[in-house]
Amino acid sequence: MSKKSGGSKGKDKANSTGTIALNKRARHEYQLEDKFEAGLALQGWELKAIRAGRANIGESYAMVLKGELFLIGAQITPLTQASTHVIADPHRTRKLLLHKREIDMLIGRVQRDGYTIVPTALYWKGNKVKAEIALAKGKQNHDKRNAERDKDWQRDKQRAMRAHNRNA
Repeated sequence: MSKKSGGSKGKDKANSTGTIALNKRARHEYQLEDKFEAGLALQGWELKAIRAGRANIGESYAMVLKGELFLIGAQITPLTQASTHVIADPHRTRKLLLHKREIDMLIGRVQRDGYTIVPTALYWKGNKVKAEIALAKGKQNHDKRNAERDKDWQRDKQRAMRAHNRNA
C-alpha cells in the first residue's frame, strides 16, 4: 500500500530547494573573488513568480546607495493571476540584506580597489530566497580567451582519459 501525505507538510520538495537562477555570464565576464550570501527583500507577488520559475538575473548588478546594497536589473516576471491591486514592476530595484560589517567591507573594496558587486545566483535556503553575490574584477579579452582555452583543454583531457580507460 502506498502512503499518501496530507496537508501542507507534504509539499513538493523540488519546488522549495535548489537553484532558482544563475548568472553564467558573470563567470565569463568577471574574475570572481569573495562570495557572500545576501537575503532579498521581496514582495508577495515576486515570491509567487519565483516559485513558478520566472526569475532572471543575467543582466543584473548590485549597487551601493546611501550605505545600503540594492539589486538592480533583475527581472521577475509577474504571474497573470497576480493580485489586481498591486502594480507589478518586473525590473524593480530590490534591497539586498547583509550585516552592516559586510556592507561596509563591500563598500570599501568597491571604492578603494575598484571592484564590482555582481549577483551570481538566486537560490532557496529553507523557505527564503537568497542571492549569492561576488566581488568581481572585469576580465580583459585575452583573459577570456585564456579561460576558454583552459576549459577546452580540460574537456579534451577528460575525453582522452575516458577513451583510454575504455580501451584498457
